[in-house]
Amino acid sequence: MLKALSPAGNDAEPLERMRQMMNDVRESGFFPCIDADRFESDDDLIAGMLANDPAAWREFQSRYDRLIMRCITKVTRRFASIVSQDDVREIYATLYVSLLGNDMHKLRSFDPERGNRFSSWIGLLAINAAYDYLRTLKREPQKECITEAMELSCDLPDPFELTSEHERATIAQKTLEDFSEKDRAFAALYFGEGMDPQDIADKMNISVKTVYSKKHKIQSRLESVLATRGAPRRIAA
Repeated sequence: MLKALSPAGNDAEPLERMRQMMNDVRESGFFPCIDADRFESDDDLIAGMLANDPAAWREFQSRYDRLIMRCITKVTRRFASIVSQDDVREIYATLYVSLLGNDMHKLRSFDPERGNRFSSWIGLLAINAAYDYLRTLKREPQKECITEAMELSCDLPDPFELTSEHERATIAQKTLEDFSEKDRAFAALYFGEGMDPQDIADKMNISVKTVYSKKHKIQSRLESVLATRGAPRRIAA
């Protein structure tokens, strides 16, 4: 038929493109009956799955997915308060992993001579996988929603702020080593303890005006030294 579609005297390029399109459609699964015919019996399907044939696994999924989900939800719907749709998908994925794990040992263990149909056996595996998952949920401690973490508070200082304060104190201490003893005492009272200017004036026997002028002088000197050390920081007034 394809040959008849090619007009006489024309090249074979359109015909070749059409053949390629049909091959692409066939490979995309547009004709699923081709794969289904290969695995008409369960024995053929299992043999294909054990051979790791992608077509066999696709046929298995097409043939038994509804059964698997029905068996899983039959168990989980009784625990709707603790099981979400994500949990159902987790059970589904776990079942497939168990079929593939240990060189497909579980799949190899199916024996039709025991009187079980393959579909019944798969359904039983799905039910057992659901119950196994529920048992793991029961053993887990009670969890809260992650959004509640936003409301948590602590009376202790923030670790970053503590580290930052310690770093600033260390730098200031090293910087003040070059200052006179009187200037170091003033800096400790004003910048360290945050003492009131009037109290500093009384304690150091100086005027309040001198307190402010000394504060600006020491602050400017500190900022200048810190800037030359590559760590510019503004000393809080």
